[in-house]
Amino acid sequence: MSVRVLLPTAFTRHTDGKKELQSSAIDLPGLVADIEATFPALGAHIKDENGKLRRFINVYVNEEDIRFLGNDAYKFQDGDEVMLIPSIAGGCGC
Repeated sequence: MSVRVLLPTAFTRHTDGKKELQSSAIDLPGLVADIEATFPALGAHIKDENGKLRRFINVYVNEEDIRFLGNDAYKFQDGDEVMLIPSIAGGCGC
């Protein structure tokens, strides 16, 4: 089984410019571990002090928010396309 993981440009400084990877992870915790093993520098940025995916990292599976699919309990299917998208905040409080 293989899933395609797409990484945004904001993460490429931690991946030597790579924007995607293939993973055989069966669920989100396994995927986070796989990302950390492949790109240790990125792992430090996407995981919190408890080893879980940070709250501001949104995960989409085939363009569907993983929170609506069961979050950590969702089992990836062969060929799934997974996107990690960091939340963006800020702006002028003028």
